[in-house]
Amino acid sequence: MNQLENTLTSLEVAEMVGKNHKEVLRDIRKIIEQSGQRKVALTYFQEDTYEDVQGKNQPMYRVTKKGCEIFGNRMAGAKGTQFTFGYVERFNQMEDHIKQVQIPTTQRELVQLALSANEETNQRLDVVEDEIHEIKENKLITTEDKGTIDSHVRKKVASICRDLRLDQQAKSLLFQDLGSSIKRLFNVPNRGRIKDKDFLKALDFVDTWEPSSVTKAQIYQLSLFDETA
Repeated sequence: MNQLENTLTSLEVAEMVGKNHKEVLRDIRKIIEQSGQRKVALTYFQEDTYEDVQGKNQPMYRVTKKGCEIFGNRMAGAKGTQFTFGYVERFNQMEDHIKQVQIPTTQRELVQLALSANEETNQRLDVVEDEIHEIKENKLITTEDKGTIDSHVRKKVASICRDLRLDQQAKSLLFQDLGSSIKRLFNVPNRGRIKDKDFLKALDFVDTWEPSSVTKAQIYQLSLFDETA
């Protein structure tokens, strides 16, 4: 039901009379053709479109109260009577709704309306600000930012390996340890899921990172193994 335009859609008419919408479109077009006053008829049956479930625009009509009366007159028997009762009730509901909308007539009422509108606008702005804040809080780093973090990880591991003269096995252990530490600290499944707000923090963490005691012990065992080999 379209309360603002005071019309029913042909979709609603089809539902009310128990017909397929295509049949109702066909009937309306026939009424317009047979009217002999096409321009007048088109004021009762206003061409429009609607979006179907597939997102495609489909034809429909917006039917005025007079249009419903003309449409209903073509229907005989119980269905015609039921439709008449149905559309009369619907239009009465729309008219009642319009009457309930109070138009300000005094300066005081105008001020109250303006304040109410301003309050509603402020509430909407609060909602928008909350949504923007949430987006910023949950925004992920870009692919470029992830590449920067990955580069810092490689440089950090290479630096430790160079300083301690570690082999490839030890290097793998360092990569695993640093990768796991990043995921635990930022509670992410992989580095690509780090939040944008934590980007600089992640870089600082990588640059100042030190291997865990477990990793150091594993590397030490590897060095002992190499010595005895």
